[in-house]
Amino acid sequence: MDILRSLGHPEEVFNLIKFKLGGCKSVMPSLDLVSMAPSLRTCYRYLNQTSRSFAAVIQALDGELRDAVCIFYLVLRALDTVEDDMTIPSAAKVPMLRDFHSFLYQHEWSYSLSNEKDRQVLEDFPTISLEFRKLAKIYRDVIGDICQRMGAGMAEVLQKKVGSMQEWDQYCHYVAGLVGIGLSRLFAASGLEDVVVGEDVALANSMGLFLQKTNIIRDYLEDTRDRREFWPQEAWSKYAGSLSDLARPENLCAAVGCLNELVTNALGHVPDVLTYLSRLRNQSVFNFCAIPQVMAIATLSACYNNPAVFGGVVKIRKGQAVTLMMDATSLASVRAMMLQYAQEIQRCIPPDDPSATQTRDIVLRIKAMSRAGASSSSSSGGGDSGDAQEEEEVNGRHQGTGFMSPLSLTMGMVLAALGWQYWATVQGVAAKYLQGL
Repeated sequence: MDILRSLGHPEEVFNLIKFKLGGCKSVMPSLDLVSMAPSLRTCYRYLNQTSRSFAAVIQALDGELRDAVCIFYLVLRALDTVEDDMTIPSAAKVPMLRDFHSFLYQHEWSYSLSNEKDRQVLEDFPTISLEFRKLAKIYRDVIGDICQRMGAGMAEVLQKKVGSMQEWDQYCHYVAGLVGIGLSRLFAASGLEDVVVGEDVALANSMGLFLQKTNIIRDYLEDTRDRREFWPQEAWSKYAGSLSDLARPENLCAAVGCLNELVTNALGHVPDVLTYLSRLRNQSVFNFCAIPQVMAIATLSACYNNPAVFGGVVKIRKGQAVTLMMDATSLASVRAMMLQYAQEIQRCIPPDDPSATQTRDIVLRIKAMSRAGASSSSSSGGGDSGDAQEEEEVNGRHQGTGFMSPLSLTMGMVLAALGWQYWATVQGVAAKYLQGL
């Protein structure tokens, strides 16, 4: 069942969780669907139907940024649906990808031959493009530019397998880094964030690459079964004759070595993630950015040195996901979570792993940044997202072997008071985040 579709207003639950545990000073208002134009209301319905990760946090964004990001997401979802549809011949798909940005200004353009599950965003693209054209020019310029660059990039890599590590970065840039860059420019254009957030392309790119590489690592089995190869050949060729050979039982030891190498590479983006988050000042933007990032590092920790990646999809626990969602509302808390998972990975590094030295180096860097940031926040008596007392509480909360701490008991008491309906709702929203990572 599509839990977001059945809930109607998943952002209300998301805000309620944060409010009950002190993440926000007040509950953010829910969407005023009644006063919306029918076409915009339809766009939010499509958002809830197609977004596996971001529906709740998009709808919790402040002001006009919310509509801009909603339309940005749907435009890129439509573009990605074209790219994913293997029934569209390359001769038709390549020019469609390259020209897709122009369809934003063609009032009647739509595509009705897709077999993908999200085909409604192509079939009813006129509704999405209508709302795009209603946005302020500053938002339209960003969305149109990113759509054009992403479409060109997708067309370029459409028939190429990912070879070198550099090509892996390039592929992830086209499909995710550009999203991070576009979002950052939208944040700055809205006035909710400083101009530097939209100008620092390298940090924004890392935000996208960290999420995309986590997706690729975790989804090894599903992708190889669909004959899609996203793990870079430069890495897997050291350990097996073909990418699919990594899943053979006799190759699991070598496969884990390849897995650890890619996790280590992905972890290299965490310092940029922490720097990026430290620059954000708007609470709704911070939540939007921070939650997927802590979900990603939790997923990487679960995948690291874990042969189960080659036998299925490794997932973090739903209860753990709920706690991450509730806690990722301050920089102090995010630093503590990054530190926690870095320590978990450090404890699992095999002495004879081919990437052991590199893994230790990046883990130590993450730990140093997390601790240095915490010390700076404490000594300044404020700043970032909390004071010294908050820092102490957060560090205490996240020490130990896991996240099922006294906070979980508090969560249970709160949810019990709210009723079992809210408990089912929270689990559903958390499950959506897990599926989308």
